[in-house]
Amino acid sequence: MDGPAAVQVQDAFRLIYAEAFAEPPHEETADDVAAAFRLFPVQAGRPGFRAVLARDAQGKPIGMAYGHPVPPDTTWWDELTRPVPDAMRREDGRRTFGLMELAVRAPWRRQGVARRLHDMLLDGIAAERVLLNVHPSSRAAPAAYRTWGYHRIGEARRDGAEPLRDVMLLDLLT
Repeated sequence: MDGPAAVQVQDAFRLIYAEAFAEPPHEETADDVAAAFRLFPVQAGRPGFRAVLARDAQGKPIGMAYGHPVPPDTTWWDELTRPVPDAMRREDGRRTFGLMELAVRAPWRRQGVARRLHDMLLDGIAAERVLLNVHPSSRAAPAAYRTWGYHRIGEARRDGAEPLRDVMLLDLLT
């Protein structure tokens, strides 16, 4: 779905986000979720935003993924703790797709839902690569991403906060 469609069902995205990220290692509070979803309409308004929402047979939300192309004026690369070459930092608004969130509610994990969400989200994008941040204490997420072809390129301090996040990249051209 595009941004306006995602905003129309943002309560479903919020439910999944709140449940998934309340767990360790994230341990996000209701205030953290509220802050994230104050930004959701802004993110959904970015050019190229796309989202995928999975529901069970009864229509309950079970998983979600969303992101958008990284804009040319991004400061995202400045958050890395070690600089990367200028050739890697170059953005033109199409080169890199930023996978902002991917989450599945606990009862539906380990059933391939995350992989299907990931693949559906990226289906048909014109980007050369996909970039994401993952909590370094998480075990399942980085293992899944590595299985899907991502590799770690460094670590970043998101908004100056702790802990550092592992930064992973998937090359779509190989």
